[in-house]
Amino acid sequence: MPTKDKILTREQLPAVLDAWRQQGKRIVFTNGCFDLLHLGHVDYLEQARALGDVMVVGLNTDASVSCLKPGRPLQDEMSRARVLASLLFVDAVVLFGEPTPLELIHLVRPDVLVKGDDYAISGIVGHEFVLSNGGQVLTVPLVPGYSTTRIVERMRQAEGSMDI
Repeated sequence: MPTKDKILTREQLPAVLDAWRQQGKRIVFTNGCFDLLHLGHVDYLEQARALGDVMVVGLNTDASVSCLKPGRPLQDEMSRARVLASLLFVDAVVLFGEPTPLELIHLVRPDVLVKGDDYAISGIVGHEFVLSNGGQVLTVPLVPGYSTTRIVERMRQAEGSMDI
């Protein structure tokens, strides 16, 4: 499937979810900015997908990333969406611009809601909704030392030390 076809609108998503449910597939949901895709992201997403049969990734729009992380994003939302969609273990990418992914979680109604283990279950947006609908809320271990912020800092340090 072409990567562009894995990037869905909220209007397209329900039909895809219904088809997966009719096939008995266990739907996993996670979300994030995914500004510079790195090993930490890949490992996290791969672990999340292993918790079910298909995975939907909620991707913050450029405007919502800017609110969360001043000076970012480094890549526009469609670039970030295409890179995510290119991963074999990502089945759908859906943009969201709200401050949290709660509306999208209500639309997806995932069987499993996943975040990194830097979150407590009680701090994961949508945990109450997912649990009340019989789903699971889980965390997966993160690869230490990998974050977009840290990578950007290292790049800026390297740039400052280069002789031009």
